Amino acid sequence: MITVVIVIHLMVVLAMIGFVLLQKSEGGGLGIGGGGGFMTSRGTTNVLTRTTAILAAIFFVTSLSLSVIAGIDRKPRTIVPAGGAGAPTVPGAPAPLGQGGGVLDQLGGGAQAPAQAPTPAPSGPQVPRSQ
Repeated sequence: MITVVIVIHLMVVLAMIGFVLLQKSEGGGLGIGGGGGFMTSRGTTNVLTRTTAILAAIFFVTSLSLSVIAGIDRKPRTIVPAGGAGAPTVPGAPAPLGQGGGVLDQLGGGAQAPAQAPTPAPSGPQVPRSQ
């Protein structure tokens, strides 16, 4: 289905490019244009303009349909793996302390650093010390 719409879309694009290039320039923003005056014969110009407008509408419809078709199979994905030992049970809740399973633990090969004795809480302002 999507291949058919893409092929139609590309044919419309090529036809629209051709019809735009066939149209007579009327000056535009650059000031260069055809040698016609204000009132000129516009018989063929009307056909080209209408054809270009129809092709533009078809281009718009095929673009929207390609977007809709591409979005049908799209499912929400996450970069965080679901489940596992360290996964929180409630979405958005932090992992329980002491369980590990974080990125640094995975990079370290699973080796845990030796536990250090907790330091007592300071009783007042402390001066930074170099280690």
